[in-house]
Amino acid sequence: MICAIVLAAGCSSRMGTQKLLLPFGKSTVISHIVNQILQSKVQRTYVVTGHQGERITKELSDKQVNIINNPEYKTGMLSSVRAGIRDIPHEYDAILITLGDHPSITTNLIDEMIQEFSQTNKKIIVPKYNDKRGHPILFSSIFKDEILSNFDDVGLRGLLRVHENQVFEMKVSDSSVVSDMDYPEDYQREIERLENGNK
Repeated sequence: MICAIVLAAGCSSRMGTQKLLLPFGKSTVISHIVNQILQSKVQRTYVVTGHQGERITKELSDKQVNIINNPEYKTGMLSSVRAGIRDIPHEYDAILITLGDHPSITTNLIDEMIQEFSQTNKKIIVPKYNDKRGHPILFSSIFKDEILSNFDDVGLRGLLRVHENQVFEMKVSDSSVVSDMDYPEDYQREIERLENGNK
């Protein structure tokens, strides 16, 4: 079984507004991302909230997701990762960590990562565009305790570094896996990508 944890706790300070609630297609950024996950082979989806958590929760109230509040969200992304993996049940074999501001994620990408995880003997799956690793990241639940107690200064990059021999780089042709959405111009780029069919 595989679950997804969507990191949706950040302050959106560089965007100047709550970027997860910006219009995107027929919904919002966060709803679009969650919809892509819900249509995938992921069995359960968890959303970690923090900044304006009530607004995010309300936006997702019609979806089959579990909300996890991270009171320490201001300390950084790793705190949200930890809040998520601390709260999920033990039955999951693997965990997909997805950014809440990564609207170009697709159901196909998620399913391809899950397929690679089931076929390879590697414990960590990372999409790679050209020479750059991107998001989301899928890893075995055997790393849960290690993430909870390590990598304070480097986040999940530390997990990849320590377990480099367990990383499978899944090559993709879409640059969206390495595209952050922090500034208004990034949002505009993602809107244009959506209108052009995620190219």
